[in-house]
Amino acid sequence: MMYHPFVAATLIFSAACAAAAQPPADNLVHHRHRHHHNPRHATDAPTPARFVTSRPSDVLLPLPQEKDAFTFVVFGDRTGGPADGVNVLADAVRDTNLLEPDLVMTVGDLINGYNETPQWLEQMREYKEIMNELRCPWFPVAGNHDVYWRGAGPKPEHEHDANYEMHFGPLWYAFQHKNCWFIALYSDETNPKTGEKSFGKPDNHRMSEEQFTWLDETLTRAEDAHHVFLFLHHPRWTGGANYGDQWDRVHQRLVKAGNVTAVFAGHIHRMRYDAKDGIEYVTLATVGGGQAGHVPQAGWLHHFNIITVRQGQVAMAALPVGQVMDVREITADLADQCALQSRTPPAIAGPLTFDAAGAVSQTFAATITNHTSRTIDTTYALDTLDPRWRIDPDHGHAAVAPGATHDISFRVHRSPGAADEYLRPVHLVINTDVLMPGHRYSLPEQRTPIALNTDALPTPPAPDAETALRLRGSDAIAIDSSEFNLPDGPFTVECWMRADSFAPRTGLVCKTEESEYGIFVSRGRPEFLVYLGNAYARATSTLDPLSPGAWHHIAGVFDGQEVRLYIDGALAGATKASGKRKTNRLPLMLGADVGPTSNAMSHFTGQIDAFRLSVGALYTGQRFTPERRLAPTTSTLLLTNMDGFFGTGLWGEGAQRTFGRAVGQPAIEQAVTD
Repeated sequence: MMYHPFVAATLIFSAACAAAAQPPADNLVHHRHRHHHNPRHATDAPTPARFVTSRPSDVLLPLPQEKDAFTFVVFGDRTGGPADGVNVLADAVRDTNLLEPDLVMTVGDLINGYNETPQWLEQMREYKEIMNELRCPWFPVAGNHDVYWRGAGPKPEHEHDANYEMHFGPLWYAFQHKNCWFIALYSDETNPKTGEKSFGKPDNHRMSEEQFTWLDETLTRAEDAHHVFLFLHHPRWTGGANYGDQWDRVHQRLVKAGNVTAVFAGHIHRMRYDAKDGIEYVTLATVGGGQAGHVPQAGWLHHFNIITVRQGQVAMAALPVGQVMDVREITADLADQCALQSRTPPAIAGPLTFDAAGAVSQTFAATITNHTSRTIDTTYALDTLDPRWRIDPDHGHAAVAPGATHDISFRVHRSPGAADEYLRPVHLVINTDVLMPGHRYSLPEQRTPIALNTDALPTPPAPDAETALRLRGSDAIAIDSSEFNLPDGPFTVECWMRADSFAPRTGLVCKTEESEYGIFVSRGRPEFLVYLGNAYARATSTLDPLSPGAWHHIAGVFDGQEVRLYIDGALAGATKASGKRKTNRLPLMLGADVGPTSNAMSHFTGQIDAFRLSVGALYTGQRFTPERRLAPTTSTLLLTNMDGFFGTGLWGEGAQRTFGRAVGQPAIEQAVTD
């Protein structure tokens, strides 16, 4: 059989479509928008005229069909909000210009109105000046604010209808675009019997025979259109006390047309979706109008809708105003500057210092530097969960010019009292916006912990009964690299441990991430690792695996020539190794391994006591007798006998008086006896 590449392509194309129809992978955890409102877009098999490559492949990709498709945008109400709601409208215009749809439709309430002609004209000019910044055509729809008259003199006939038609356009009209029809209706006609305009009475929502006849004729004219879209201000289809059932007559005519796809309205200042007889009824919220904001993600927000039109279907999405990003604005320099600003902490003058009674009284000072080429707007505060700290002032603001600095200060006071497990640290919290023309980029909130000087505080006395650190399998103590400095060369790391169980991978004391060192007790078989040169040197226990429920002393020693592991004072494994230790800036974890993002993983479950990290090889030979309560030596870097918490950290007994921070909810409790 002769091989024909585009017969094969068609087969592959069909197979690709079938493969694409498979259900999503089980590991996907985000389910929002997983439903599909429309079928897949029609595609064409590749042909030599439309698909070329110089690469061999068994996969030829399906191509989009070459048929007209376009987008348009719909704006909701502008009115009823604060005067600066026009800024929201202007933001929506800027967002829309980035999308460049074919056209923009409104659904009424363009101006505040309810006034006399001079004020009406002023508001009209303001609205049109903003909307005329659009790069595409825009089409108005009249709402009650646009046509209702209020004033001291006699009311004009039909109120502001004449002003509207003189400056905005016809009260009802239609136009064709790419074999689709757009129809603007007028839902605030004057009641012919009373001469009244009021949207609160059902009798005022009867469409005049003049407008209905025109609509009927227009739908007949549009009978061959792919889609017909209608726009009006009041969502009359919602019924209720205000609207009654007058829309039913219009709805039946739309159903009869057979090609009316969607009807758009506003007025109620919230999003709402209704579907009936194959017609989608869409109510928009606001673009600057009065917005209660009850539940923004459920439709009480400033937004606009973007509609993508294809011959057999339409797609709809709502975009919050101000959320569209300008691709051309995100230059390499701007992105790098924002990243630098975000990751560079402020310069802090010094720690908060406790006196012997546990009191603090001093002025805290720091300096914020603007690393960008734009002015930054900052809000800063000292924040703590401990009410025993008193801070004045409660916050501050500053606009910092490009490359400039701003000095900040707070008066910090803490009354004498216990420095206990209930103490919580103080953080310097900075929120920064990079100011751009017309908008701002908000950087992630920056929280910098303030160092605490505890040198004057007395060490807590040893408890009457031995205590230990309880870890439940999701807890740990993280000791940041900034809290200690282990020089290259010989060192010893050790602790006591009593496991409730052993997982297949269990970290005990670890700083390992393709670097540094760690002790693992996976499946009860201890192992000590040190990354020397370009690989780990491992000392693995050759003894029987440990059983849960018993205390054991575990020590790892590197003496510069050998990596050794001791269990309960007996040499359990050793390997010859030398070289420079590869370091990292990740925290040292007690009760877990450390991940690449400083996260705790491979947790230990049980109790840990008497942790010590020392410079030099403390243990040599085949055996030694481990101390149950470890004491500091001249070579001790970190030591804790788990006598208590200092805030979320641990009390230390070496040069480092306090260190570490809780991950999860570790606890200090009485040590279980064997």
